[in-house]
Amino acid sequence: QVQIVESGGGLVQAGGSLRLSCAASGLTFNSYAMGWFRQAPGKEREFVAAINWGTNGQTNYVDSVKGRFTISRDNAENTVYLQMNSLRVEDTATYYCAADRFMVVLTNTAAQIQFWGQGTRVTVSS
Repeated sequence: QVQIVESGGGLVQAGGSLRLSCAASGLTFNSYAMGWFRQAPGKEREFVAAINWGTNGQTNYVDSVKGRFTISRDNAENTVYLQMNSLRVEDTATYYCAADRFMVVLTNTAAQIQFWGQGTRVTVSS
């Protein structure tokens, strides 16, 4: 059974940093692209970042986080990370980790993503 478990959310002041972690089990981790999405209250879920499978996986970011967020993966630990720096109030959301065999599904067709985590809440205060 596949499990996707996020951690690392919390409350932080604007300008601060957080690192989210996503531990995956029950799948061949290094054969899956991994991604982060977020959903703010009253808004639709949006793509944040993704990293392809492999040792040096290709990465992709939504424009609003480029230069501030970094996605990375540790295939030995079956874990993907999202380092979030220079956080803004508008980054407040529940952050979800996702896994799919294909990077293009994570970036373009979220409705078809195979596996989702339950989310971790990030609140950025002014």
